[in-house]
Amino acid sequence: MVSHLRMVLLGFLVVVVGISSGAYGAISNDILKNIERINKRGPYLGIVVPNSFEMDPLLQSPSFVVDDHFPYLDVSGNANPDLQIGDVTIPQYWAHTGLWNWQRYGDGPKDELALESGGDYTRKIGYLEFSDYNNVSKNGKPVANLLNNVWYQPEEIFPVYGTPEIRQHAFWVPVDKHYFTVAKKLKDLKLGSCVNTTCLPRTPIAVRVKRGASANVFVDNSAYRSFLNTKFNVTPIDMESAAVALVCLQQKTPFIAIRSLSDLAGGGSALSNEADIFSSLAAQNAVDAVIGFIALLLS
Repeated sequence: MVSHLRMVLLGFLVVVVGISSGAYGAISNDILKNIERINKRGPYLGIVVPNSFEMDPLLQSPSFVVDDHFPYLDVSGNANPDLQIGDVTIPQYWAHTGLWNWQRYGDGPKDELALESGGDYTRKIGYLEFSDYNNVSKNGKPVANLLNNVWYQPEEIFPVYGTPEIRQHAFWVPVDKHYFTVAKKLKDLKLGSCVNTTCLPRTPIAVRVKRGASANVFVDNSAYRSFLNTKFNVTPIDMESAAVALVCLQQKTPFIAIRSLSDLAGGGSALSNEADIFSSLAAQNAVDAVIGFIALLLS
């Protein structure tokens, strides 16, 4: 099993959180030694868990074995009204949707963006027009909004396999093809549907979807949720996965992100206070899906 694990490396991803030393944010020698020691014992299946309520189900699982010497470092909002809380989603692509070029008032889709001519920004991905979401209109048409438009931008990356110091751009980052194929087998996974005596309308499912999105924004707004879903065909919305995707793209490391839906972002489902009630269930379903996925890799 160990030799097989080395052939199906999911990705060695270590997140180190500590106190930086010096004014330049340098990593201490002790931490660097720990990282070097961990790397020598690898490769590993790297699991990123962003908060405590998602970590607890993993720590309580009999499939998790603690290593005394090495650190072990999810759920998401839902933009797809066809899915429900507790469903586990596995997107084929991830994007960071928090990098914008905010267009000046008076300019429109046919006007060049600031610094666009130099290749720094683009109009190829699409934009959000704030006037589409005004509460007032004139003669049945939206009135102009001083916030105007924001244009979504790709991230600059410098892959290890690319030409040094020559930037590339990435917006939709694909997960590993093999992992995505394996994840299809999770469709028969049995997932939880109840918290104590409160149950979901149907049993949650594990399903592959087209796209997921991340940004440094907690989305609890139905209008923006709907925009992301209709504009980009996004299902899970979170704050972490695209960062992992971009790092793995630069390092040429295979990855996959498995996200359980904790609520319908911005509300609107038949379930009131859904996140407060079902977040623990969503976290447990995510853990069960990850364990099932790893078992499939090793089978």
